[in-house]
Amino acid sequence: MGKFIYEGSVKTEIEDRALTHLQLVMTAKLRRGEPFGFTWREDISIGGGRTTVWVHGGSSLVFKYSGSRQPAINRHWVDALAFTSNAPSGLYLVPEPTDVAAAEHERLSVPV
Repeated sequence: MGKFIYEGSVKTEIEDRALTHLQLVMTAKLRRGEPFGFTWREDISIGGGRTTVWVHGGSSLVFKYSGSRQPAINRHWVDALAFTSNAPSGLYLVPEPTDVAAAEHERLSVPV
């Protein structure tokens, strides 16, 4: 489990693979000068609820990973996250979509 840390004090645990995809979307938006809200659900063990932070060019963001390897990137997931980041509700974690084209290619490549 990795951690997303905002302004040194607000933090949440996010699985490394998901955190990598969030980082790609966040840094792309910030490079373009596009501020956005980022919302996550809090674990029930700390009271539940949700937290939203306003992310902008001056924000202090830390992406801390528990693993040392960069996971494979799912372009469909990056696109789905980017779509949420452009909505009025802002960025939030959506489930990873399956890559139908890759799965179909793999199915067709395996000899029967």
